[in-house]
Parts: sequence; structure tokens; C-alpha cells
Amino acid sequence: MKNINREELLSAAEIARRVKELAAEITAAYGGRRVLLVCVLKGAVVFASDLMRYLDLPVEIDFMAVSSYGSETATSGAVRILKDLDSSIQGKELLIVEDIVDTGLTLDYLCKNLLSRKPASLKVVTLLDKPARRKVEFIPDFCGFEIPDYFVVGYGLDYNQDYRQLPGIHILHPEKGELQPEG
Repeated sequence: MKNINREELLSAAEIARRVKELAAEITAAYGGRRVLLVCVLKGAVVFASDLMRYLDLPVEIDFMAVSSYGSETATSGAVRILKDLDSSIQGKELLIVEDIVDTGLTLDYLCKNLLSRKPASLKVVTLLDKPARRKVEFIPDFCGFEIPDYFVVGYGLDYNQDYRQLPGIHILHPEKGELQPEG
């Protein structure tokens, strides 16, 4: 990865503060019930790790890997499950942990798939929501930040497997292969 000049859309401190607030909202919503966090790989792993540390309720975690992007910056619309859950979710309280809701196609598909497995409940928490790109009606139950229609990287989000390690969220200008300054 090149050494690049970058401007943050969201700083690590802003993200940390909001993750703690989300954890308090989720803790209150579940009222002490055991929750199975379904972390959507790979982008949500950093968010899920931070979030679960602040939850004040019993949690389990499992992972799913789905693909709708490949190496592109726009979703293809075709969702594939690359890694499924390891055990049954029937009767469990599910909380899908997602990095970003963009078109809503991936989460719409994922929710329908998981609901067919008869969990006790299913809710979605996303770090970022980009409603300007929505192609299906989808509103996450818990949302960290609503952002404009930028392609963003950092805090687990990537472009072609790069930039996941950045502690903040940055705007990527893909045609130039570099991060775009704010404004």
C-alpha cells in the first residue's frame, strides 16, 4: 500500500465514542437476554470486536462471509454466501453486525436467509449507513453514523483488501487510487 496523504471522514475517537453509545443502546434493547452476534466478514470484524467489549449482556459470536462487491467499488447486486454460520440459530436472539449498509441488497438477502432459520428475533447494527444508495427498503435497527455517498475505507472497510487497518474512516477516490480530502 502506498504512503498517501489522507483526510478522515470519521476519527478513531469519534468511532470509539459512538461504538460505546451503540453498545449501551443494544444492551438496553435486549434487557439482559443472551444475544448471538453475527459478524459479517471481513469488513465488520473490527466493529464487532469493539462493540462486543462494551455490551453488558451475555453474547456469543459467529461469522458469515458474503460477497456482492468482489474487487469493485459498486455492488454487483448478486449476493453469495462464502462462509455460513457454524451452528443452528433457531430460537436465538440474533444481532447482525455489519460495517456499512449501502444498497441494502446484501442485508435484505441475509435477513431473509437468516429469518428462514427461525431465530427468536433478528436485528441489525451497522457502523455506517449510506441511504442515498439504497435500492431496497432497509433501515438498520441500530446505526453508528449516516454518511453521504462516498466510497469509504478504514476501521475494517477495504478497497481491494487495502486500508482495513486505518483507525478512522476515510473517503477513497477509486479512479485515482488515493484517498480524497474532505470538502
